[in-house]
Amino acid sequence: MHRLIEGYRRFRAERWPTERDRYEKLALYGQRPETLVIGCSDSRVDPQTVFGAGPGELFVVRNVAAIVPPYETGTGHHGTSAALEYGVRVLEVKRIVVLGHAQCGGVRAIVEGAPDSAADFIKPWLQLAAPALQAIPEGLDHAEVIHRCEHEVVRLSMSNLLSFPWIKDAVDAGRLEIEGFSFGVANGALQRFDGERFVSVD
Repeated sequence: MHRLIEGYRRFRAERWPTERDRYEKLALYGQRPETLVIGCSDSRVDPQTVFGAGPGELFVVRNVAAIVPPYETGTGHHGTSAALEYGVRVLEVKRIVVLGHAQCGGVRAIVEGAPDSAADFIKPWLQLAAPALQAIPEGLDHAEVIHRCEHEVVRLSMSNLLSFPWIKDAVDAGRLEIEGFSFGVANGALQRFDGERFVSVD
C-alpha cells in the first residue's frame, strides 16, 4: 500500500500540475474518447502506456486474454459487452482496438488448459476462445502454437465484435472501424493486423 500512496503523491507533485486543466475540462464536459480498447488484464500491458495516450483519450475494458465474447443477451453477467455497448452506443467512439500481447497467460491457458485452482470462472471464460486454437495447423512446436494462438485470439475477438448488431451496423455505415494489434512485452514492439497477417508498426 505504501508504494501506491507514494505513486499518488508523485502524481500530485509531478503530473497533476501539468494535467490539471485537462482533468478539469474532463470533469466539466465529460469524456469523449474516440477509441475503445479491448485489452488484457495482464499488468505488463497497459493500453494507455502502449499508445502514449493521456487522460480521456481511451475508453478501456480489460479482461483475461482480451477476449470479446460473441453477442448474446442471456441472463449472465456481461461486463465486456456492457462496456462495448456504452462505448459504441453512448460515447459513439470512432474505432475499437483489440490489443493482444506476447507471453499472455490467458492464451497459454487456452493452449495448455487452465489450472484447476481457477475453475470457477477462468475455464468457462477461456472456452470462448476455443475457435482460435482450432484455427492453428497441426505439427507446430509448442512455442509456435502459443504464438499463433496469441494472434488468433485477436482475430477471433475482432470477428466476434461484428456479431453485435449495432457494431456491425456502425461499421457498415462507415462510422466505426475495428483494428487489431499485438504488443511484444520483451521488446516493446507493436504489430498491427492488416487483414491477412500481423505486421510491424514502424
